[in-house]
Amino acid sequence: MAASSRTLPQSLRHTLLNPVALGYLAVVAAVAVWVGLDTLLVERADASFAGVWLFIVTAPTSLLFAALPGALPFAGVAVGAVVQALALGAAYRWVLGRTSRRSTTAGA
Repeated sequence: MAASSRTLPQSLRHTLLNPVALGYLAVVAAVAVWVGLDTLLVERADASFAGVWLFIVTAPTSLLFAALPGALPFAGVAVGAVVQALALGAAYRWVLGRTSRRSTTAGA
């Protein structure tokens, strides 16, 4: 019942600040840096598919934004990264809660 007394920012911080969510966001940031460096530093006569990796690591949420005009697909990458990190963080907290409940009931 303690989770219901948290405010929304506290719940989001609790969900995002764990090793799984932070690791996922680090992978997304590393891919974004790689795509940026590939775009800026590598000269090609044809197009590079490096930018596709941003959509792959943030799929399926970012793919909902892929057909939008202008820079909106890259906003979808940011939204997708946050949504996926929240989902991974919630799953991590759920697994931790299940294992801690299982260990306390086994010891009783």
